[in-house]
Amino acid sequence: MANPVVRFETSAGSFSLELFADKSPLTVANFVQYVKDGFYDGTIFHRIIPGFMIQGGGMKSGMEQKTARPPIKNEADNGVNNARGTIAMARTSDPDSATCQFFVNLVDNKRLDFTAKDMRGWGYCAFGQVTDGLATVDAIAKVPTGARPPHDDVPKTDVVIVSAKVAD
Repeated sequence: MANPVVRFETSAGSFSLELFADKSPLTVANFVQYVKDGFYDGTIFHRIIPGFMIQGGGMKSGMEQKTARPPIKNEADNGVNNARGTIAMARTSDPDSATCQFFVNLVDNKRLDFTAKDMRGWGYCAFGQVTDGLATVDAIAKVPTGARPPHDDVPKTDVVIVSAKVAD
């Protein structure tokens, strides 16, 4: 079975991702279910840090958080690094806390990679790669940001995920 491809249409352009179901089956199944449910449609990229990553998937305009399904097990020990153009799951300090939020790495973020099965070493699960539209990701990274307490690095202009669809 081929790895699924997801196409994002955003207010800043489009990009596509190949998801590594062969390496991160739980993470990909979780992400694809959110896509199929239309969960990401209308959400925003709510955190942008140039030279690091763009994060989205859990907030609507006005920084209103959407209700996510329960968290999934961290699969960061899958051999996929947090390299430029990879998509990874966002989480809290608990390694197994990822739900719906994701980020796209703008650079090679080795410090986010899995190193050990302990609280400090779990890292962040990279589970796919941008295959088309990396220029859109880079354009999103250039949107001016500011503080919107309690959040930092919030785009001053919403970058909306218009739709996310699994390609046929």
